Amino acid sequence: MAGPGSGTGPGPGTGPGAGGRRSAPRRQAAREPAARTYARALPVVPVRARGLTIEGADGRRYLDCVSGAGTLALGHNHPVVLDAIRAVLDSGAPLHVMDLTTPVEDAFVTELLCTLPPGLADRARVRFCGPAGTAPVDAAVALARAATGRTRVVTVTDAVTDAGADETFLDDDHGGGPGRERPAGLLLEPVRSEAGVRPVPDGLVRRLRARAADRAVPLIVDETGTGVGRTGAYWAFEYSGVTPDVLVLAKAIGGSLPLAVVVHREDLGEPDRTAGAFRGNQLALAAGAATLAHVREHRLAEHAATLGGRMLTGLRALAAEFTCVGDVRGRGLMAGVELVAPDTAPDVTAHGARPGTAVRPGTAAHLATAVRRECLRRGLIVDVTGPCANVVRLLPPLIVTEEQMSAVLDRLADAVRAVDRDRPGGSVPLRGKRGPR
Repeated sequence: MAGPGSGTGPGPGTGPGAGGRRSAPRRQAAREPAARTYARALPVVPVRARGLTIEGADGRRYLDCVSGAGTLALGHNHPVVLDAIRAVLDSGAPLHVMDLTTPVEDAFVTELLCTLPPGLADRARVRFCGPAGTAPVDAAVALARAATGRTRVVTVTDAVTDAGADETFLDDDHGGGPGRERPAGLLLEPVRSEAGVRPVPDGLVRRLRARAADRAVPLIVDETGTGVGRTGAYWAFEYSGVTPDVLVLAKAIGGSLPLAVVVHREDLGEPDRTAGAFRGNQLALAAGAATLAHVREHRLAEHAATLGGRMLTGLRALAAEFTCVGDVRGRGLMAGVELVAPDTAPDVTAHGARPGTAVRPGTAAHLATAVRRECLRRGLIVDVTGPCANVVRLLPPLIVTEEQMSAVLDRLADAVRAVDRDRPGGSVPLRGKRGPR
């Protein structure tokens, strides 16, 4: 009889043995739509995970620098998170009660307020939302519209930041002639992760904050992907020294479980309605409170700043060596490595290339995909983002060690070296770059 590790065990639709696990990607392809982005790009069947490490059904181990798209601040199965979840399960407390006050919810809110600046925490209201990706942003926008009686919401994008920080879009008469209403809110993401890991300059954030305050426009800061120490500060808006009127939180605040929160100034009023039947799930609240406290007590934001600085230094060394690496950007343990084709320039975005730049659509994206594939072969999991899908993104958990960071950088460098060597025109020094070692 075949053993559980022989690869000839249970087939599709049968038990949890190794054979069944290894055929899981085939079953997933037949059962789920093509939008399974990660599953198609990263053919790994995880069976165990701890910290930065994932073990696949094939027995291989990988360093996970995706971290559930930044959800896992403490990595996989951190003991403090598991202990918090077990405590709720063992207590006999209800697992889901929506908006009823519980000791678990009270502990989470207390810990959350401890992490916020006094200017917000002292007059804050905390609203739980459904855990769907857009739910907290929708709730924040609805709150701003109700508070101001206006409807238009301005989002800070690359088009705004690349236009020279022109804040006139907050004026009544901007873009639509005299009499056009000013916005109901200004929505800002401190690091635009899905846009290719693009930090918004601190000076621009300060100017936008001042301009919004002058025009009585609430500033909504979306820390869905940047919060809980990810960028080297507990909240990324701390770098600029501003205090938002509305704060959107998700991902890491749930300690690996789905949770979303909107924190806002009390004078903005109360929302007319709540959203999401699964808002404030008790297990997520417990895991989230444990994560928030652990990050604060162990100064993991500072650790992220230190290790993140080392990561960016190592990545910029790649940009100095390989012609296929363009811009390197990020903050803390949130970094993007932009891949460029020989006839393109860095920062090619959905808005178009820089003047005079020849662009072959898809070429740089192909290089980023190749780097991700070569990383996986070397036991490193990264993902690809950006409007042109040409930015390799790294989001290691906050508990990453010096030794693990060295391994991450070594494996990524080896992957880039392989891609640079194999592409047409590869390994040719350019702009003073050195050839391969």
